[in-house]
Amino acid sequence: MSSEGSVAARPRHKTVVALVVVGTIVAFLAVFAVWAKRQLLETDAWTETSTELLENKDVREQVSGFMVDELFTEADVQAQIQQALPPRAAPAAGPISGAIRQLATNLANDALQRPRVQQLWEQANEATHRTLLDVIQHGGDEDVKLDLSTIVSQLGGQVGVDAASKLPPGVGQIVILENNELESAQKAVDLLQTFAWALTALALVLYALAVFLAKGWRREALRSVGIGFILVGIAVLVIRHVAGDAVTGQLASTASAEPAVNATWSIGTSLLAAGGGAMLFYGIVIVIGTWLAGPTGLGRAARRALAPILHSRSTAYAALLIVLGLLFWWSPTPGFSRLSVSVLLVVLFVIGLEALRWQAIRDFPEQTWAAGVQRWERAAGSLLHRGGDGPSGRG
Repeated sequence: MSSEGSVAARPRHKTVVALVVVGTIVAFLAVFAVWAKRQLLETDAWTETSTELLENKDVREQVSGFMVDELFTEADVQAQIQQALPPRAAPAAGPISGAIRQLATNLANDALQRPRVQQLWEQANEATHRTLLDVIQHGGDEDVKLDLSTIVSQLGGQVGVDAASKLPPGVGQIVILENNELESAQKAVDLLQTFAWALTALALVLYALAVFLAKGWRREALRSVGIGFILVGIAVLVIRHVAGDAVTGQLASTASAEPAVNATWSIGTSLLAAGGGAMLFYGIVIVIGTWLAGPTGLGRAARRALAPILHSRSTAYAALLIVLGLLFWWSPTPGFSRLSVSVLLVVLFVIGLEALRWQAIRDFPEQTWAAGVQRWERAAGSLLHRGGDGPSGRG
């Protein structure tokens, strides 16, 4: 059959292709919107990311440096040392301050690895994010800040600095959102939430409409959807990698800061990588499903092999239950740990199973469970017979 005849046999071919292409573009944008929404607006995701950042050696060194800078700048450690020394020894205040600063840096780095300090860090980030969401939703009069003053004060106590009385209010605080930016932040959050669900829903609708309109060649249309998913996943992962290099080059003021910036980007965009990986996984599953439904070749042979299991609804759903159990245990995508997505995935797997059962029973009505057991017994007997004819079975 010529290519023209092949296209002619596919009604609404151009429309379906256009829907798949547009749906793929929308799905690509949806991955970024969903990632941004989860990363910025979900407290659990924010807190988990901040904890992973602190566990990274390069990031931890930068945080340690920030805390020591805050302590030594605001507490004027050198002046405190100079006051404590006899007048003749006052010139030694500078070198002593430098030595204590190095000690403080080492102590800060060690302290940030301790469970208690990491818990304080996690609590500070969680409280900051909850405050951020509250201010965005209900308004407020003050800036939203990440308060690390407790950790800085503890560090001061460890190195003998009178932090409690010398540190002014506001030390160890990082501004997350200034009050004059509140209106812009509220608009951005509203837009982000709308984009996240609207783009996802639109992509699914476009894909579903494309498959629906492809009467007579829906398997091929669904395969195109799967390929679209795979392309989106690859594009997201590639762009994340390229953008990471660009961000590191722009934000790292010195070569020593590059590892921390790179680690921050890698950890901060881990949910984006998971989103791209999820699109790859779903796309591969869809392509495998359409391959199993193929009319010829390996797909038909695989369907014939599965027909005895699919012929009985009880055995078919028992097999599906095992597959789903393994997938939820493995959790290859974030969707398997989120209730709404998990329900959708189960429904789609059930629909796919029913479609595969219908086609297998239609193509191979004689391949019942009993017939399959007989075939498997013959195959096992043949293998045993071959084994008996091997070198160890010969006289």
